[in-house]
Amino acid sequence: MKTIRVAAAVIEKDGKIFAAARGYGDYKGYWEFPGGKLEPGETAEEALKREIREELDAEIEVGEKLSVLEYDYPAFHLNMDVFRCRLISENVTLLEHEDAKWLPPEELGSVRWLPSDVGLIADLEKLLKKQGK
Repeated sequence: MKTIRVAAAVIEKDGKIFAAARGYGDYKGYWEFPGGKLEPGETAEEALKREIREELDAEIEVGEKLSVLEYDYPAFHLNMDVFRCRLISENVTLLEHEDAKWLPPEELGSVRWLPSDVGLIADLEKLLKKQGK
């Protein structure tokens, strides 16, 4: 099975987490953390900064790696590095997503996440609760 390497940004602001609804493909309308595929020779952090510019017309600061997620979709295996990030830009503009929300940690489960992100949500809720956010 083909492996696809991606990076995802858990963007935090004022105690809330940024989530975006896909605007395309088989999982259109499902929620995800923004990010995308690594290009050849790119680090996960570099890919993340590029993808956020392309998807949200925004700049981020990439912080600590929170998780490495592995998930088998029907057509490929996903390997996703997940990083805590913060916005450097004041605003985001949705260039590829159909909707976005800033969710408090206790409401992360209120949207329909991509299958690969579901396990991450529980871990993220625990991590943020443990850190008092």
